[in-house]
Amino acid sequence: MEWNVVRQRSPAVGWVKFGHLAIFLFLIFPAALGSSSCGSEVTPTGTVISKPSPVPTAEGELEQGAIPLPVQPVPAMTASPTAPTEGGTREVPAARPTGLPTTTKPTSPTERPVPSPTGAPPTIAERDIRPVVAERDVAAVAEGNTAFALDLYSELARSGGNLFYSPYSLSQGIAMAYAGARGDTELQMAGALRFDLPQEQLHSAFNALDLTLTGRTSEEEGDGFVLRVASSVWGQEGHGFLAEYLDVLTLNYGEEVRSVDFRRDAEGARGRINDWVMDETEDRIRDLIPSGGVDETTRLVLANAVYFKAAWENAFDERATKGRPFHLLDGRQRDVPMMRQQTEFRYSAGDGYQAVELPYRGGEMAMSILLPDSGRFREFEESLSADSVEGMLDDLDYEMVRLTMPRFEMESAFRLADTLSAMGMPDAFDGEAANFSGMDGRLCEKLGDICLLISDVLHKAFISVDEAGTEAAATTAVTIGETQAEGPEPEPVEMVVDRPFMFIIRHQGTGAMVFTGRVLDP
Repeated sequence: MEWNVVRQRSPAVGWVKFGHLAIFLFLIFPAALGSSSCGSEVTPTGTVISKPSPVPTAEGELEQGAIPLPVQPVPAMTASPTAPTEGGTREVPAARPTGLPTTTKPTSPTERPVPSPTGAPPTIAERDIRPVVAERDVAAVAEGNTAFALDLYSELARSGGNLFYSPYSLSQGIAMAYAGARGDTELQMAGALRFDLPQEQLHSAFNALDLTLTGRTSEEEGDGFVLRVASSVWGQEGHGFLAEYLDVLTLNYGEEVRSVDFRRDAEGARGRINDWVMDETEDRIRDLIPSGGVDETTRLVLANAVYFKAAWENAFDERATKGRPFHLLDGRQRDVPMMRQQTEFRYSAGDGYQAVELPYRGGEMAMSILLPDSGRFREFEESLSADSVEGMLDDLDYEMVRLTMPRFEMESAFRLADTLSAMGMPDAFDGEAANFSGMDGRLCEKLGDICLLISDVLHKAFISVDEAGTEAAATTAVTIGETQAEGPEPEPVEMVVDRPFMFIIRHQGTGAMVFTGRVLDP
């Protein structure tokens, strides 16, 4: 059953708050078979090197298009969807600090059980914090994320009302499950999620993009920008997972591996995960996993949290905020607090729309507002594509703008299994067709076999925009179960955002679209 909820909240005024984003992937196991529910290079700090030094290839030749940085070897993965890679299984260790030492993977495919939470954890590879990745691969991930964001927007927009979600949260969260997908399941997920790189390149590109996004934290410098990413893995003690799969997660997503006992204490495990979420999101996300969200059949939870804090480069003066009418799609109007300022922004106007970009202090992130002409919102929305949005943003240029826009705050919640299935990945949710054998080596081939499927994808998001800046948070839960200028000042451009509009929050260096939404009624 599909559900969409949007809840309005009182506008927040004052100093910018913190944004957070959490990703949760649950691997749950039901009892019976058949149940379903580019030329230059980029470094992790975001520095672009236009003429990189060549890097030796495996054959000893020098290859252009890679950064000459030391890198830990990435475990071999199947380039095409076939049976899972051989190389053994690995225990999931008990909860412990980050900074895991490197180890040699077992060479035999023998399955080893996950130790108890008090048992001594095995060592596994550390995250590769200096990956050798071509800029074109990072660009491919960012471009695919934009395409997926707009594909999903067209599906979610049908429900009406305000809309806010994090395509980056969803893309990265599902990518961690995709690492274990094989066969048609892998192909369908790649198509729906717009993953254009083979597995062995995709995850290292996600790693490089993450490190780029989080490469500079200026909190200490007082410029109001912080972006952090944290990840963790929560595994059922006694269950074996392929070493290759766990290494992909650790090397590329920085996963900590922690042992929990869903079988005997699911509520205790749920509490520990929810506490981790609250800690990583400064208490913004509470009780992400509801009561009953994990039970004795759960085997694995993959979690990712992003913490975002941003102040406007040009803050609005609270004294200029006045109540003004906002025109709704049905012709009614509502008085809302409207912020006002006049300054130089990157601005453009085209056939049927205006666009403006509001940078956050530090320059790493910006919010772009796309304002359709009066009476043309539906037409504008239906014409959106990755190319059209990129074209609008590319056309932005500095102009003096007198900007009026509303303060707004909202929450959204979605259940996305049916949506993602309709977007082209139905096998992932089908107990008889799903193939996640890359996770634990098990594939349903005959009656009585036990294997994995995605039971559901849940997503929640929150945003607050005021005079000082933006706070945004989003969570994703993927449940996976078993089945069996100089001179005179120019006249400013007038832009009054007093009718429905779209907005995008993205990373300036890579173009990664972190948040997307629309406001029909602030």
